[in-house]
Amino acid sequence: MNIISSASRQIILDTETTGMNQAGGPVYIGHRIIEIGCVEVINRKLTGRTYHQYVNPGQLIDEEAIQVHGITDERVANEPRFHQIAQDFIDFIDGAEIVAHNASFDVSFMDHEFSKLQPKGPVTKDICSILDSLAIAKQLHPGQKNNLDALCKRYGIDNSRRTYHGALLDAEILADVYLFMTGGQIKFNLSRDKAGQDNGVVSKLDTSGLNLKVIAASADELISHEQRLDLVAKSGKCLWRG
Repeated sequence: MNIISSASRQIILDTETTGMNQAGGPVYIGHRIIEIGCVEVINRKLTGRTYHQYVNPGQLIDEEAIQVHGITDERVANEPRFHQIAQDFIDFIDGAEIVAHNASFDVSFMDHEFSKLQPKGPVTKDICSILDSLAIAKQLHPGQKNNLDALCKRYGIDNSRRTYHGALLDAEILADVYLFMTGGQIKFNLSRDKAGQDNGVVSKLDTSGLNLKVIAASADELISHEQRLDLVAKSGKCLWRG
């Protein structure tokens, strides 16, 4: 998996629902979306554009779900139904790459809601590409906890506001996690010949005719360097330390 996406417009997305899936069944069986949160990223930069909507599901919310996201039946009683907000939501995500943590969960709920529209709405994968940030995290950190809270701790991202799961807040936090997790240079390519072709041999610069001045780092710069390495080490092995 290439962890650096080539998509120019991405929508970091999260949903909250009336409950979880039944064992072994599709995630949408008997449950509906009650909150949608989206954050727009273009060329790996946050644009400030968001989409946030609570939805009246037309049914009771499971008590176990309320313990997770804190959204009660009373909170959404006067919110619009999904069919009333569907077009605005579709317009916001159309043509973008959706980034979601455990994306199959959110996309399955979205597809279920779209299927109930009259006329029937789109299938998410037909209007958006989909990227699962959880799959990326598992690739980068195999065998470790890779939920959103664990990733925030690993990358030093503040999630102190997250007393409950909330779609927009979680999308905002995931945007920070995703950009941090996929940021930086993945590898150096030092094996290109003069024609720009890979030749499998590392080329060395001829410095024999150069009078190069060596500038040593100051004490403050060395301290800043070590602090930066501490931050790198939080995400796994730091190559610049033994």
